[in-house]
Amino acid sequence: MLGLIIILLAVFISLLGANLRKDKTEMANEMMLPIASKPPGFMVKTLLINKGKEVEEKNFFEKMLFGSQENENRIVPINSYRYKDDKLIYKEYDDNDTISLPEKTINLSEIVYGTNTSSYNSTNQQISFKDSKGNIITHTREELTEIVEKQHINTDTYLLGTDKYGRDMLSRLLAGTIVSLSVGLIAVLVSLLIGIVMGALAGYFGGKTDAVITWLVNVIWSVPTLLLVISITLLLGKGFSQIFIAVGLTMWVEVARITRGQFLSLREKEFVEAARALGFPTWRIIFKHILPNTWSPLIVISASNFASAILIEAGLSFLGVGAQPPMPSWGNMIKEHYGYIVLDKAYLAIIPGVAIMLLVLSFTLLGNGLRDALDTRSTN
Repeated sequence: MLGLIIILLAVFISLLGANLRKDKTEMANEMMLPIASKPPGFMVKTLLINKGKEVEEKNFFEKMLFGSQENENRIVPINSYRYKDDKLIYKEYDDNDTISLPEKTINLSEIVYGTNTSSYNSTNQQISFKDSKGNIITHTREELTEIVEKQHINTDTYLLGTDKYGRDMLSRLLAGTIVSLSVGLIAVLVSLLIGIVMGALAGYFGGKTDAVITWLVNVIWSVPTLLLVISITLLLGKGFSQIFIAVGLTMWVEVARITRGQFLSLREKEFVEAARALGFPTWRIIFKHILPNTWSPLIVISASNFASAILIEAGLSFLGVGAQPPMPSWGNMIKEHYGYIVLDKAYLAIIPGVAIMLLVLSFTLLGNGLRDALDTRSTN
């Protein structure tokens, strides 16, 4: 049950996607180098500067996967700020006490509307400017100052800190959940599709068909899994979609062996003989009469294969032949920060490692639970 709860939580996080994350940009890839490698719980003031262009608003479902919402504001970490007439004077964030960065000046109209041309009437303290559509807008200084304070200056908290590029570690971790679950799900489906067909043909027909398929299974079985996956990946090319095929093509042999064994034991049963006597076609006997009786062990092996697929994907990404940056794969996150293990920022590599461990352990526990629950020989 604990494994199932963790898996359901991972699915929930994956379905919500960017709607749940602090960094809602595609692949949670908002970089801010001044705040790189900050510890968990780090807090900083940020100035949001309008980019001056319209950003297409994505709906809930469009942001479900990796997030496709472009940030309409440029985010600038700051140490301090003050107002002067129609301008904001600020110092960018710098945690080096020996270097003092110079102050920068920006129009209030540029912060709010993305336009840096404005006129300021010091008598009535009114600011006039044109927005991106050419419309003339007039605000009092107090109005613009209030808008800036409420909407464009925030205090951000990074619960898990930031990575070496200044990206929110928690957002990257949440975004990586969909990568691992996607690879596991599609790899298992591919392995089931190939393995069930091959195993069913070998177990039902026997003879030369069984000999050829068994020989193929033994050949693939003899090659180390990771080596075979790397070979297929290099043949198909690096990338996220290639991982599905590569992992699935290496995991079907175990499914085929189990399916073959089940078919060998079931093809002589009375209900199969009755189906043959009634003249049912072979495909119907295989897929409607025998196959439904093999689902119990197949469900158990699918849970185990799911865990293996997540582990293989992480390993491939760590080696650089899996999901490519900036995709937030947990394996990639470990690869980018494994050098920090000997420093005081080991958590940058440990956090995604713990995430992989928890998800793999959850599927292993679920597989063991399903095996006990579906085993008809077990006793209460």
